Amino acid sequence: MNKETARDRILRVASELFYKEGIRAVGIDRIIKESDVAKASFYRSFATKDDLTVAYLEARDELKVEKLERLRQLYPSSPKEQLGALIRDVTEQMGMPDYRGCPFLNAAVEFPDRDHPAHVKLLDIQRSFWSRVQELAREGGARQPEELTAQLRMLYEGFVMKRYLDKSDLDSEYFRKAAELLLEKQITPDNHRG
Repeated sequence: MNKETARDRILRVASELFYKEGIRAVGIDRIIKESDVAKASFYRSFATKDDLTVAYLEARDELKVEKLERLRQLYPSSPKEQLGALIRDVTEQMGMPDYRGCPFLNAAVEFPDRDHPAHVKLLDIQRSFWSRVQELAREGGARQPEELTAQLRMLYEGFVMKRYLDKSDLDSEYFRKAAELLLEKQITPDNHRG
């Protein structure tokens, strides 16, 4: 077992705090204290809080990509099932007690300046993720993979933001059912390739 480095510990603590409380709400001094590292160790690992924020977004992206890859491996010959599993997984996450929305959408709200390093990074991450979803839709035989992807994205982002902004207990099954309807409309047995 590898020992956790100071950088890893800082990133782990910051990730937990950033997701739970918001990036701007958590100061560097608190991260240093809760990571139990010296200030010099922090600045050797991350020159600025913006650097730490970008690393946080990259780490969250790695988790999302790993999860998508696991779902692909569960259903190696069926991109439609991979999409269905992704929808079910997202629905399950939404039902978790500590769910605080999408870390990337949360960061977009906190960093609206399109030139901010966090905003640039999250746009890149979102583009990459949704292009993977579109590729699954194409591989799964969707009649209009670009349209299906755009619809799934609007449904997901709208649902997450409504739930977050209203602090509502909107049933995540609404999302699942609507997303599965979109899949059924686009990927029918006669055009399914997987």
